[in-house]
Amino acid sequence: MANQQQQHPLHSRDRPVVDRLLQVRSPRDQDLVDLARLLQRYHDFPGAEDIRDDLRTAIKTWGLSQASLYQRSRAIWAKGFRPNLAADDGLVGSGFDSASEAPT
Repeated sequence: MANQQQQHPLHSRDRPVVDRLLQVRSPRDQDLVDLARLLQRYHDFPGAEDIRDDLRTAIKTWGLSQASLYQRSRAIWAKGFRPNLAADDGLVGSGFDSASEAPT
């Protein structure tokens, strides 16, 4: 069976985020989390080489390894980081944190 290249269903939403990350020289927490999230999303996906290549460029530009990026990203989340829910930057998920709700 030939290697089938596919178009990722979130490619058009992720492309502007990747383009923004390529412009960043000193990453903020949101940038680190976005890069880690997108690396996971496109890992082993049969297609989207443009995004994977650009993600590798961003990680090199920031002087990080993939392992150090994931370590920093986990630490950011552990500190209580939550994405800016007001921005529609292509994040997928509800953003609802039920742990912060009082029991009913």
